[in-house]
Amino acid sequence: MKKILLLSLIFSIFLFTSCVTLKDAEVTKNEDFSNYKYFIVNATETLNSSTGATIYGGGYYSTGKSVNPHDIICGYLIKKGFILLSEKESELIDKTLIVNYGESGRREVLFGYTTEVTIQFITAKSNEIVCVTTAEGIGDTESDDIKKAINRALDAVFLPKE
Repeated sequence: MKKILLLSLIFSIFLFTSCVTLKDAEVTKNEDFSNYKYFIVNATETLNSSTGATIYGGGYYSTGKSVNPHDIICGYLIKKGFILLSEKESELIDKTLIVNYGESGRREVLFGYTTEVTIQFITAKSNEIVCVTTAEGIGDTESDDIKKAINRALDAVFLPKE
């Protein structure tokens, strides 16, 4: 009986969160990325989040997740062929981007909320904005929201439009 209730709860959460329509990702691109080969991502804190439910009969179900936006962004850009640097190197500064990340909003939706993130790419040499992208994500936990939002924001920049 407990398993049926737990599965019903998980299915209901999935059903309701999958009905949410996310806003389209926004991209403002001032320059092409072909001029850059290296990147530096400013450090971010790891976010720990959990979700849980009390099950009929007094039991409790809980799951925890964590995400570090720095790691998600680095993995994505490395996969796209960029090279991660730990600090500015004067001989590479003309071809280096600095990547900044921030949570930029939250929107209430049916049974929860979406988390919005903004990612900024600036030149290492002159601190001029190359690109800014913003997207929102929703998942089972806040960690999931952030992972999905980061990937949607970066996909909007690097994947061809359909």
